[in-house]
Amino acid sequence: MSSSSWLAHPVAIPFNKPYLAGRELLYMEQAVRAGHISGDGPFTRRCSQWLTQRYGFGRALLTTSGTDALELAALLCRIEPGDEVIVPSYTFVSTANAFVLRGARIVFADSGPDSPHLDAEQLAALITPRTRAIVPVHYAGMGCQLDLIADLAQRHGLWVVEDAAQAINGYFQDRPLGTWGQLAAFSFHETKNISAGEGGMLAVNEAALQARAEIIREKGTNRAAYFRGEVDKYTWVDVGSSFLPSDLTAAFLWGQLEELDHIQARRSQLWQLYYQALQPLQTAGVARLPVVPAGASNNAHLFYLVCRSLAERSRLIEHLRRHGILAVFHYQSLHRSPFFAPHHDGRPLPHADRYSDCLVRLPLFHELSEADVLRICELVTDCLLGRT
Repeated sequence: MSSSSWLAHPVAIPFNKPYLAGRELLYMEQAVRAGHISGDGPFTRRCSQWLTQRYGFGRALLTTSGTDALELAALLCRIEPGDEVIVPSYTFVSTANAFVLRGARIVFADSGPDSPHLDAEQLAALITPRTRAIVPVHYAGMGCQLDLIADLAQRHGLWVVEDAAQAINGYFQDRPLGTWGQLAAFSFHETKNISAGEGGMLAVNEAALQARAEIIREKGTNRAAYFRGEVDKYTWVDVGSSFLPSDLTAAFLWGQLEELDHIQARRSQLWQLYYQALQPLQTAGVARLPVVPAGASNNAHLFYLVCRSLAERSRLIEHLRRHGILAVFHYQSLHRSPFFAPHHDGRPLPHADRYSDCLVRLPLFHELSEADVLRICELVTDCLLGRT
């Protein structure tokens, strides 16, 4: 679409709007007045302790982004050139890129026929003697066949690194997402349920990795041990980088975490309203609604439809845009990307491609009204049933 077309259809309902719970700016001011706004300050520790206690992570380390959490995980797994890492093709580039940076060969898995999640049934056939890790992605904040994945990984001696970027407050078989793998990466980007603008967290559930995770996160130094009085000076002891977020970021995040239950309840209400209002489209066979995998909870991270074709999806997005509503597609299959296509092993991944071409996400954010949702659903219904 040209820039003039965008201007002709101003957005009345955006796809996302960051939510201010109320105390974020107050806490940021407190951090400034306390004189500690760099990493690992009081608010960082408060957030980490709260997340660890609520969800039972081995240790929760805040990072500057979900991407950084994945890159820290790849370092902790000691991924080396030639190692193979199994990743779903239908995911954000950070999921694969964290391991590509370590020299890994990415082996892409297809999605399932009923949902964009990695199809765990096909994983066994992808494992070779060079496989080191499986990285399941909890698409839309819903867990994916983690019992099968964990069992398979244990039998083959593999790391499980959960990409839980969208999955805060999600569960699988009543167990928090982020506690199934040895490591799990979360995002607190402004598009997520709980936001710090940018920000992330690595859950380190393997006790043997926790000390090293702290060192890598602190540029490869034992600085944290020094400030705890465990060593008389700190020095360079391992590889590392600067993964620490500012305490200003953590202060903002703390304001969100305090209101997590309220935020989650509101998102769930809107998600359920979408589902009920659009159910007739699935009954009519013109679109498919989200499938919550067996055993998984729904943290209402996003609401999507799967259209019958790329052309139909494009028509729907344009129809909504003409009415001032911004709906968007999602990931493009990584195995078809310009960067990776020359390295893909040639296996067709039809379900990943179908979601790339047919999935559309509808607006979902805290301040969206019930009237807005019903208006969106009316427009979607009219378009897909050919009433326009």
